[in-house]
Amino acid sequence: MEAAIIIQDLYKSFGSNHVLKGFNLELKRGENLAVLGKSGSGKSVLIKCIIGLMQQDEGEINVLGQSIRSLNQDELDHLRVKIGFLFQSNALYDSMTVRENLEFPLRRHWMEISNKETGDLVMESLENVGLAHTVDLMPAELSGGMRKRIALARTLILKPQIILYDEPTTGLDPITSKEISELMNELQKKYNTSSITISHDMNCIQRTADRVILLVDGIAYADGEFDQLKASTDPVILPYFE
Repeated sequence: MEAAIIIQDLYKSFGSNHVLKGFNLELKRGENLAVLGKSGSGKSVLIKCIIGLMQQDEGEINVLGQSIRSLNQDELDHLRVKIGFLFQSNALYDSMTVRENLEFPLRRHWMEISNKETGDLVMESLENVGLAHTVDLMPAELSGGMRKRIALARTLILKPQIILYDEPTTGLDPITSKEISELMNELQKKYNTSSITISHDMNCIQRTADRVILLVDGIAYADGEFDQLKASTDPVILPYFE
């Protein structure tokens, strides 16, 4: 089966700060993969390289069969339509209603659809996250967990093949974090998306990840199922699962 993302020997430095030093990753179709690492280990740099916001120094990033390095801006923009990104901050527009926030990606990504189709997609996305009743509310009227769900609805409205989650449960209470993790699993099964999750929340990783990659010193130091890594006696791996 063709992989959704293949990363080979990825290097990225900022001056004398060598962040990624031969990092490798393969995301299978329909797989939820978590990347775990300390703050400053290069997780956010990795995500930015995958979506072409940052150019790698060396190595190859292949997304849905296309080499990121070889794409021009127009080709890259079209590829990004197939990649959903859930920002840590949610990145909702405070001056827009929930409806307008969800309509925004439909209007800017070459979507030639009618107003009725747009409305149907908005409501379908909100129903997916259990918040159809919030369609005419402003983000300021929503709780933190509700804003996260709306951000997830907006991420899914274009029916992406890949979703990149950046700390999806940060700042949420344990109950809401569990609900978001369960929702991530439900939507992955419904749409058969492939995803990469960056998180410090071990409960979220345990609930959602089919596989975990440990990013240490710029490389994929360990790769395995959550329980396998948790049972490891390797002194480098142990501190992450204590």
